[in-house]
Amino acid sequence: MNDLSTRPYLIRAIYEWCIDGGHTPYLAVRVNEQTEVPVSYVKDGEIVLNVSPSAVRGLEMGNEWISFSGRFGGVSFDILVPVNAVIGIFSKETGQGLVFQAADAGPEPTEPPTEPKPTKPQLKLVK
Repeated sequence: MNDLSTRPYLIRAIYEWCIDGGHTPYLAVRVNEQTEVPVSYVKDGEIVLNVSPSAVRGLEMGNEWISFSGRFGGVSFDILVPVNAVIGIFSKETGQGLVFQAADAGPEPTEPPTEPKPTKPQLKLVK
């Protein structure tokens, strides 16, 4: 048996369903030490994020991390959310979507994604 969680696939499926139906997809997230969100918008250890194409830039929904850039109070923030911190995803207009139980969290994510750093060529003088 492998440790591959269904959570990221279900999140992406509900996201697509919202977009296809003209709905606004919202993510409910439990904030933890790995979550990077504007703390002034966190209430009771949770935050709700509008992830519609008109609200975010550079949305990446991977198997371990969700990342994007969004504006909060007119200020741009880079958001980083471990998939296992997602409580649910739903349509703002209908409230339909999925809520995950704590047991559905899946494995802990590895290190957050980073931009690859360009490497300088290594030359060696050979005589």
